[in-house]
Amino acid sequence: MEAPDLLAPLAEAPDRSALVLDVDGTLAPVVARPELAEVPAATRAELERLASRYLLVACVSGRSGEDARRLVGVEGLQYVGNHGLELDERAEELAAAIASFRDAVGLPVEDKRLSLSYHYRQAPDETSARAMLEGVAERARAEGLDARWGRKVLEIRPPLKTDKGTAVRALIARSGARHGLYAGDDTTDLDAFAGLAGAGLEHAVRVAVASEEGPRELREAADLVVGSPEELAGLLARL
Repeated sequence: MEAPDLLAPLAEAPDRSALVLDVDGTLAPVVARPELAEVPAATRAELERLASRYLLVACVSGRSGEDARRLVGVEGLQYVGNHGLELDERAEELAAAIASFRDAVGLPVEDKRLSLSYHYRQAPDETSARAMLEGVAERARAEGLDARWGRKVLEIRPPLKTDKGTAVRALIARSGARHGLYAGDDTTDLDAFAGLAGAGLEHAVRVAVASEEGPRELREAADLVVGSPEELAGLLARL
């Protein structure tokens, strides 16, 4: 199906529709360091318009929810961080294990309290940096933690069956939406695609923001593919 046909059920029934969006690489272009990311003003304007029109507009991010809220900067949206872990009350019990692992490894890390992100985008030798982080991933798994790779990043999380997919299902169930859209750009967004498909919706649209770094599986699983966050903003403008 073409984009107009896929988006029409959402646009025609905004009071019954949920829009759930990843942040980095989806709303905000990927940059060298997470703290440098920005959501373009035009995208913010679209999100403000959508928030006033749709039953639910939410961001599910690998960042902390507080940091995602700061970065996106739009009121009226729901923000869920740490790949959905913030909706799982059990994660708080395991925050100490994450902190202990962080201290034992002793490498520079983006610490989100419930998860850790080891970035290697700016490493002088990305191959060597990745090889070193393979050891970190093995150590995490040996200690019972969950290690996952993304776009030039290793994520360490508690060993819970909680991800962007469980977050998407929970958000949609709470809202009562019957139609839904999810957009994302990375490996963890495959979980969100699965969550959207399993949410019991009458109509679901999965959007991949494609890049050379992004997983091929995401493009293959998507109903629509755009080439950049700017193109996604153009797609959102149709809703």
